[in-house]
Amino acid sequence: MKKYNIAVVGATGAVGIEMLKMLETRDFPVDHLYLFASSRTAGQKMKFKNREITVEDINKINDYSIFKTKYQLNIALFSAGASVSKEWAPRFAEQGVFVVDNSSCFRMEKDVPLVVPEVNPHDLSKDKKIIANPNCSTIQMVVVLKPIHDAVKIKRIIVSTYQAVSGAGGKALEELKNQTLCWAKGEKIPQAVKLPYQIAFNVIPQIDIFLDNAYTKEEIKMLDETQKIMGDSSIKVSATCVRVPVFLSHSESVWIETEQKMTASEARDLLKNAEGVIVVDEPSQKKYPLPIDAAGQQVTYVGRIREDITTENGLVMWIVSDNLLKGAALNAVQIAEILIAKGFC
Repeated sequence: MKKYNIAVVGATGAVGIEMLKMLETRDFPVDHLYLFASSRTAGQKMKFKNREITVEDINKINDYSIFKTKYQLNIALFSAGASVSKEWAPRFAEQGVFVVDNSSCFRMEKDVPLVVPEVNPHDLSKDKKIIANPNCSTIQMVVVLKPIHDAVKIKRIIVSTYQAVSGAGGKALEELKNQTLCWAKGEKIPQAVKLPYQIAFNVIPQIDIFLDNAYTKEEIKMLDETQKIMGDSSIKVSATCVRVPVFLSHSESVWIETEQKMTASEARDLLKNAEGVIVVDEPSQKKYPLPIDAAGQQVTYVGRIREDITTENGLVMWIVSDNLLKGAALNAVQIAEILIAKGFC
C-alpha cells in the first residue's frame, strides 16, 4: 500500500491531539508524520504508533519550499486557529500540499470546498488545494439531514444547539472543572475568564460575537455553511446556539419542514441506512442519544424522531456527536482519506 507524508499544524491543541489519534485509530497510510505548533509548545514530544515525534516551531520555517523538497508533504491537517491558517495554509498549498483546515478562515471562500465526506465529497478537486472543515455544530446536523433533503427536500430548519465546553478550548474546560470543584467543596466559584459567565450549573445563550441582526456569528455559520455544503441556497436556517456545562459532545434539537411529507417511521428507516449515522430511538425504553455516550465515538447519533404536531410536513429530532471527532478531527481525516481514494495525492 502506498503511504503518504502528513503534517499536523496545531498538533498540541485539543483537536490536533485527536487528529493524531484518528490517523492512528483509522490506520491512515502514514509514511512520515511531521508535527508543528507555535514556539509555546514546540519541542514537545508526542507519540504516534509507538514512536515519539518532536513538535517543530512553524514560525521558524523561512524557506517554504521545504514542504515539497525536504518533507515531501502530501497533506497537511490544520487546527491552529484562523490567523495561523490565513498565514500558513496558502504557503503549504503553493508547494502542492493539500490543506484540510479546521478553522473558520476559508469556509465561505467561493473557490474553497467546504466538505463533509458523507454529504458532498464530490466538491473535492485535484486543483483545489485548500479544503475547509465545517463548523462542528453544522457537520453533525447535515450528516443527518442530507438523506432527508435528497428524499423530500428540506425547506426550513430551526435548530437549538447544546454545545459542550470543549468547543471553546482547553482553558474553558479547565474553567468548568474548577468551578465545579469549588462548588463541590463549598468554596466561592471564581469569576469566569474564558467564557462570558459561570458555566458550571448554568447555560449561556451566546457562542461567538453578536452581529447586527442579533444572531451570533456561530448561528449565522450554521445558515451559511448548511446551504454551501448541501448545495442549496434555498434552505432557510434559524439557529440558537447555547453553551452547556457538558465536557464533550454537542447536542442539537432540530425541527425541519419539507416539501413532501415524510413520516417519522420513514425517516427512521432512511437514517438507519445513512452513512455515519446511528439511530437510537426507542422512547418507551428511554433510549435516545446522550452526549456522554457519543463521546469518543466516530459516528453521529439521532433519536427522538417524531412528526411535528403544528405543521403537515414537519419533523423533529435530537442529534448528538463528539464535537472533537466528527465535529473536527475525524471529519478532517476522512477528507484526507477521500483525497487518497480519488487519486488526488
